[in-house]
Amino acid sequence: MERYGQILNYAMPAFLVLVLSEKLYAWFAKKESFKTMDMIASLSSGFTNVVKDVLGLSVSIITYDWMLKHFALFTLESTWSIYLTAFIALDFTGYWGHRFSHQINFLWNQHLIHHSSEEFNLACALRQSISTFVNFFTIFLLPAALLGVPSIVIATVAPLHLFAQFWYHTTHIKKLGFLEYILVTPSHHRVHHSINPEYIDKNHSQIFIFWDKLFGTFQQELDHVPCVYGITVPVRTWNPIKINFQHIWLLIKDAYHTQNWLDKFRIWFMPTGWRPADIKDKYPIAKIDDVYHFEKYSPSTSTFLLVWTWIQFMATFALIVYLFGHLASIGSPNIFYYGLFIFFCIYAYTELMDKNLNAFWYETSKNLIGIGIIYYFGDWFGISRQYPWAIYVIEAYFVISTVVCGIVVWSEQREKTLDKDFLSKSV
Repeated sequence: MERYGQILNYAMPAFLVLVLSEKLYAWFAKKESFKTMDMIASLSSGFTNVVKDVLGLSVSIITYDWMLKHFALFTLESTWSIYLTAFIALDFTGYWGHRFSHQINFLWNQHLIHHSSEEFNLACALRQSISTFVNFFTIFLLPAALLGVPSIVIATVAPLHLFAQFWYHTTHIKKLGFLEYILVTPSHHRVHHSINPEYIDKNHSQIFIFWDKLFGTFQQELDHVPCVYGITVPVRTWNPIKINFQHIWLLIKDAYHTQNWLDKFRIWFMPTGWRPADIKDKYPIAKIDDVYHFEKYSPSTSTFLLVWTWIQFMATFALIVYLFGHLASIGSPNIFYYGLFIFFCIYAYTELMDKNLNAFWYETSKNLIGIGIIYYFGDWFGISRQYPWAIYVIEAYFVISTVVCGIVVWSEQREKTLDKDFLSKSV
C-alpha cells in the first residue's frame, strides 16, 4: 500500500504534465478547442480510482497466490524471460476481462466510466472505475500460475502493464506502420472508444493487438468512417462518482419494475444494454441513435467557474499527495476516513461543474466536516508535525471554498431567473 502510494506520487504529476501538454499542443498547433471541464472530469475520475486502489478497496474471488500454491507445475527463477511471461499473461487476462466488461450487463457498470468521455485524449485514459469491488478475472492468470511465475513478479509487472496503456489515448498519432500488426496503437484504440456501428465493441486488447485478431474482435480504423466517441447512453454529467453507478442503478430499477421474474434475474447477465421487454416503452431511456448528429454534453461555463474549478482540482490533488506520502503515519482506520473525505471533495466540486444548485450544500457540508476534523484532532492527520503553517492554509481553504461556491451558485441561480424572465416576456 505505502509503496504504491509513493509510486503514484511520482506518476500523477507526470500524467498531469502529459495531459496538459497534449491539450496545449491541440490548442496552439491544431487550433482545437480546450475542453477544460471534460479534462478535469477525467482527471478527477483518476483521483477516485487511485485513492480506491491505494486503500485496497477491492478483493479477488480467487487470488493469484492461491492459484500459485495449488496449481504451479514448476518453480521458476526471476529472469528477464519470467518478467516477459508475466507481462504476456497479464495482457491475456486484460483482454478477456476487458471483453467481458463490454459484453455482460452488470460488468459494463465497472467499465462504462472509461468510455463516458465524448472526447478522446490522454485525460480520458485516466477515467477509471471505483465500482469494481470484486475482481472476477484473476482466474485468467492461471497459465502464469501453472508455470510457477512468482507473485512478486506479477506484482512488479502489473503497474508497468497498466501505465503502458496510457499513451495510445490520443488523436494526434496516426497509424504506425508495422507496429499496427503487433501493438495496440492509437488508431486501434480510437476504434475501441467509438460508438460507430462499424467499430463498437472491437479491439479489446491492451498491449498486444494479436489477441483481438486471434479471437475475432479486431477492426482497423477506416478512413471513410470518422470515429465518434462516447457511449450510446450518454451520462450527461461531469461527476465521476455518479457515472460509476449510473448503469447499475438502471439495472436495479429495471429488475424492480419488470413483472417477469426470470428477467429480474437474467438482466444482470444478459448482453450489455439488454432490457426486459415489458419496461422498454414504459420506462424509456435517452439513447443515441444517430452517432453523427447528437449534442455533446457541454454546459456553458463562465471564466470564473473555470478558474475556481482548477483551484478546487489542485487543492484536492495536494490533499491526495499528502495522503499517499504519509499512509503509514496516518494509519488505519484514519486513511479510510481521509479517502472518504477525498471522495466528498470530488463529488462537491464536480457537482458545481455541472452547475447543480445543490453543489453549495455539498461544498458547505464538506468544509464543515474538514473544519470539524481539524478541531476534533487538533491537526489535519498529523500535517502540522512536518508543516506547522499548513493547518492554517487548510482552514482558510475550507472557509474560502464555502464563500466562493456560494457566489457561483447565487450567480447561476440569478442567471437562470433572468433567462426565465426574458423568455416569459418574449412569449
